[in-house]
Amino acid sequence: MNRHVVIRCAWDDEAGVWFVRESDVPGLVTEAETLDALRRKLPGMIQDLLEVETTADIEVDLIAYAYDRVRVKAA
Repeated sequence: MNRHVVIRCAWDDEAGVWFVRESDVPGLVTEAETLDALRRKLPGMIQDLLEVETTADIEVDLIAYAYDRVRVKAA
């Protein structure tokens, strides 16, 4: 069985963490200080949350969003 899930994460500037904002995996809620740390947490959490009865490969699209504002001065 091959399955594909999409996980959208965002940066919380106030808390200083990346967090799962939206996911195809029901109940997936987590955060981490870096995007790489968040990525490393996901396999175990996905396995725990998805009810898979046989060995399966799950393709994961991790989509990251960060918003920033840049102030420029007139010349």
